[in-house]
Amino acid sequence: MVGWGYAKANGPSTWPAMFPVAGGSKQSPIDIKRRGCPEDPRLNKIRAAYADIMISELSNSGASWKAQIGSGRSSLRGGPLGDDEYVLEQFHPHWGKTNERGSEHTVDGTCYPAELHLVHWNKSKFSSFAQAAASEGGLAVLGMFLTIGQEHPEMSKICNLLPFISHKGQAITVTNPVRPETFLPKNGSYYTYSGSLTTPPCYESVTWIVFEQPIQVSEAQLDAFRRLKSYHPCEDCPQDELQGALVENYRPPCPLCDRVVRKYSDKQEEE
Repeated sequence: MVGWGYAKANGPSTWPAMFPVAGGSKQSPIDIKRRGCPEDPRLNKIRAAYADIMISELSNSGASWKAQIGSGRSSLRGGPLGDDEYVLEQFHPHWGKTNERGSEHTVDGTCYPAELHLVHWNKSKFSSFAQAAASEGGLAVLGMFLTIGQEHPEMSKICNLLPFISHKGQAITVTNPVRPETFLPKNGSYYTYSGSLTTPPCYESVTWIVFEQPIQVSEAQLDAFRRLKSYHPCEDCPQDELQGALVENYRPPCPLCDRVVRKYSDKQEEE
């Protein structure tokens, strides 16, 4: 059986057949319609703290690159998360073949070239990431839009290693510490709603926090993403429209259904 992917034959439109929850009413991503997002005075700024974070493994899953957190301290609180504390599990991006598309969330129908996800799990209520991922309120994901501009120094630590994990199943140890806080925009304004993982099994367990302000990466950094391959070195290159290139690895927006998207505006740091 061919696994899930992003080609027409196994892409997002086919996922509900293999993973029924992918056809649910709280799926992600969504198109964020700014005029339909009320500012919620009960929301406050997200408080994210990271210290001595080390990546245990940088891997090519065939669907993205993934930085698995091995050690260090992390804490995500505030905003829509209430009193619960969430800790960082991993981070990964989604991107397009060109700069016209690639982000999973869109804003008023507009795509960004890529989107970075920092995946956290609720350690106040659950004892493991796996348990939290399958449970309502178990995960909180920080979503950052990536736009083309200045090189991102912290992202360079990842990009420099991507040639070593060019094919699916390959992984490498990362010896330099990383600072996830550098991936957060200076302005803390965000949109938040209840949703799901954007990849199978698409569990509806995620509190999404999507920052309004994008962060910059260079064209060369994004091109390093695009050089990755979606197949194992021992496999034949897939003969589909993507031709084994790890690109277009984003799920299109899902119906909002009866959910409400709320907004927090960080007025203090507006430039």
